[in-house]
Amino acid sequence: MKKILSLLTRPTLLPHWWQDVLLITPRLFCGYLLAFNFGAAKFGMPWSPPETNLHLFEVAFWFPNDVAEYGGLFKMFPGFFAWMGAFAEAIGGLALIIGFQTRVFSFLIICTMLVAAYIQHAGADLWQQLPALAFLFVALQHLVMGGGRFSIDYLLTKKMTS
Repeated sequence: MKKILSLLTRPTLLPHWWQDVLLITPRLFCGYLLAFNFGAAKFGMPWSPPETNLHLFEVAFWFPNDVAEYGGLFKMFPGFFAWMGAFAEAIGGLALIIGFQTRVFSFLIICTMLVAAYIQHAGADLWQQLPALAFLFVALQHLVMGGGRFSIDYLLTKKMTS
């Protein structure tokens, strides 16, 4: 179990610290946008806009209805998928910022952004899909690389190997 946790958590380190600085830049930017902009409007967080009137970890009333319109499994379990999507954005964005379980949360963000880009915006203009695709590609990078040298993951795995 410890080996699996280590494989999921240990980031790939680049040869030079300045390369890790470049790696952290999109992680911080996208994490901030997901947690404090996109996710906070749908998922109750302490920084959610007051007009949303959301309690902690509560999904906005309108979001399950939007998710149900995607059809299929989304129509069968709109509450679950709405909660998971909002969680992936709000909590996943926060996890990206601090670099905690970066690969796990990147996977959740990738799933959410695939739905956003290819189901929610299916047939829409490419410009409407671009934000979701940008988040998807940043999350894909961090699914492969992990959080880098400047992450909680690095600190945790450094202690595990010491």
